[in-house]
Amino acid sequence: MPFAGMKAGSIFFLLTVPALVLYVLFFVFPVAMGIYYSLTDWNGFSKSYRFIGLSNYIELLGDSRFLHSLKFTFVYTGLVVVLKLGLALALALLLTGPLKLRGLFRSIFFFPAVLSMITVGLIFNQIFFSVLPPIGESLGLEWLSKNILGSKDTAIFGIVLTNVWQGFAVPMVIFIAGLASVPKDLREAATIDGASPVQRFFSVTLPFLIPMLNVNLVLAIKGGLTVFDTIVAMTDGGPAQATESIGFLIYKHGLSEMKFGYGTAEAIYVFLLIALISFVQFKFLNRKEAGQQ
Repeated sequence: MPFAGMKAGSIFFLLTVPALVLYVLFFVFPVAMGIYYSLTDWNGFSKSYRFIGLSNYIELLGDSRFLHSLKFTFVYTGLVVVLKLGLALALALLLTGPLKLRGLFRSIFFFPAVLSMITVGLIFNQIFFSVLPPIGESLGLEWLSKNILGSKDTAIFGIVLTNVWQGFAVPMVIFIAGLASVPKDLREAATIDGASPVQRFFSVTLPFLIPMLNVNLVLAIKGGLTVFDTIVAMTDGGPAQATESIGFLIYKHGLSEMKFGYGTAEAIYVFLLIALISFVQFKFLNRKEAGQQ
């Protein structure tokens, strides 16, 4: 026996070594190298580069393109989080109620989740370009007769609609699992006490959904702040750089414009931003979880 005579603690430590090595190699080391390269002017290809300290971080604070991408990303994330989670929760409540063919409807609503975002983006791109404008012209609706992605003011809404359609299914399933944990006796007691459906939802159901809401919020916020594939498939950052998300801008700076160190500094900003938002969110929502004071 290879572990004969060893203490349990030593055995447990040895069993964690492979996972620890993989974690260091594929997470800690890349993050450390990313932080280092963000302090240089490396272009991503050259063998020579200079250490420039915090210059990239300081320059970013005055970069109008970076600040615009942050603004776009925040607005996009806010719209996606509200619409995606709102739709997911509404459908979860509907699909856990007394509805016929619930299994069929759950399968239908989950279908978008099995499609890749690139595929969905290309499909909606053609819908906005080739399908909706002729319908708008035939109905005499001027706002529908134009490609929504062709205007700087409306392109964001086309991207949001596409992402919400593809992304609400997974949060919906998580909410459905959470609704199964709500004690029936509490709901029945609230009903006997004369509570309305809205009152029962906020006083009984919602506190038990806080852990699921936490998970869905983290996933939705992270997906919104790092959106990339939808932008590539639908607008490529246009028109006139109006839909450049921060994730897309990092890609452009790092690989297309030969500013790897600069793009890495942007990525570090995004990492810190997501960490801060997630921390505040968990601290706030955990207080409202059922059983917490």
